[in-house]
Amino acid sequence: MHTEQGPQFQETTNYNVNYQKPNVAEVVSVKEWLIASLIMIIPIVNIIMMFVWAFGGNANPNKANYFKAALLMALIVLVLYIVLFVVIIGSFAASLN
Repeated sequence: MHTEQGPQFQETTNYNVNYQKPNVAEVVSVKEWLIASLIMIIPIVNIIMMFVWAFGGNANPNKANYFKAALLMALIVLVLYIVLFVVIIGSFAASLN
């Protein structure tokens, strides 16, 4: 008597004993955002703190990304102001001749 058997499956259990929790950042609380907003009101300190929060090693990643984006936007606005200033001064100087 011939019995045909299908593919043989071997059940294996591979449990990762060293399972680690995914790297998830904590939520930035409203209190922390209020403190950050109040610090942003203080001249010169605000610029320093933006760099500290953006590139400091121990800042929350969400806060760091926000301040990196804020610094990038400030740089874009500064470049646009410089270009506008050069165009206005250039046109004013050209009208004097």
